Amino acid sequence: MIIVEIQYYALLREQAGISSERMETTAKTALELYEEVRQRYGFSLSSDQLQVAIDNDFSQWDVALQNGQRIVFIPPVAGG
Repeated sequence: MIIVEIQYYALLREQAGISSERMETTAKTALELYEEVRQRYGFSLSSDQLQVAIDNDFSQWDVALQNGQRIVFIPPVAGG
């Protein structure tokens, strides 16, 4: 088990009802972590519609997670 801090923005924040949380998880990668929270909150976006950042740097979904990391799932940005 590891503990990570997750931040949610835009649609994900709306669907989760929170902007961040500390979470204990057995997820080994950012993809596994996203699937875990996606099931928990019923997120409508799949991982291929998002980017992920780990400790303030854009990352790949298959990077191994470590205790204490800050994970941000970044949804598409709408604008005009």
